Amino acid sequence: MTDLDLVKVRGFVAVAEELHFRRAAEALHIAQPALSRQIQALEQQLGTKLLERDRRSVSLTPAGRQLLDDAVPLLAAADATRRRVQRAARGTNALVVGFRTGIIPTAAVRAFSAAHPDVTVEVQRLEWDDQEQAVLSGRVDVAYVRRPIDPRGLKLIPLYEERRLAALRSDHPLATRQTLTEADLAGERHLRYLEPLKTSSARTTVLRSVEEKLEYVATGHGIIVLPLSATKHYTRPDIVYVSVTDAEPDEVLLAHEASRRSRRIADFAAIAAADGSL
Repeated sequence: MTDLDLVKVRGFVAVAEELHFRRAAEALHIAQPALSRQIQALEQQLGTKLLERDRRSVSLTPAGRQLLDDAVPLLAAADATRRRVQRAARGTNALVVGFRTGIIPTAAVRAFSAAHPDVTVEVQRLEWDDQEQAVLSGRVDVAYVRRPIDPRGLKLIPLYEERRLAALRSDHPLATRQTLTEADLAGERHLRYLEPLKTSSARTTVLRSVEEKLEYVATGHGIIVLPLSATKHYTRPDIVYVSVTDAEPDEVLLAHEASRRSRRIADFAAIAAADGSL
């Protein structure tokens, strides 16, 4: 029998806790069909059914309940091992700061480096679908993140909010407007992460990045709504950005592992929180 694949076990735990495949897939930032295949492969490996599922509900079998009981501490131990290895590889005098597109951590990094000249600071860009795991895995020590974010295992410190703008093709009927409301956009197709998009009669794609979504906006497949700082990062002549006045603001937070005690992280967090203009 082969060793348990922790990726598949993690997928099972997400489904077992949510008892809903779509919500579990969204929490893991993967497509629902991929998650279903992971569970099927795990059941085949273990030689037993873990979940009872029909069109209306998902429930755990006795074997599934046992695996859930064992999997939670197993994954926690694996995560702790990974974090310790990541930190050991970096050494004791290093701090890795993650950031999402559009967020500029330069001011905080400079201030922290001035206060801690013995610490080497590295920065690493994060994508929307790995911001939680980057922190929890130990790949970064602290990160600028955006909602939505799964708060489990994280300490989240609110920093600031940004207004949101609609990205429209330059010849879109709404592109000449000075401002828009959500009602104005109600009839538009919103391109969302991991949502299958039929791009031709024979092809369906799944969008995973802002760059991909903007390409499909420019070719008339729909619109997206972005935070202000991201619109400044992604400028192109065939895309127009228009403020959506009643859209819920985009919130930027600082995240680090909740159980970790580190003076360097605490000092960086204090510097970042003191500068709401980052």
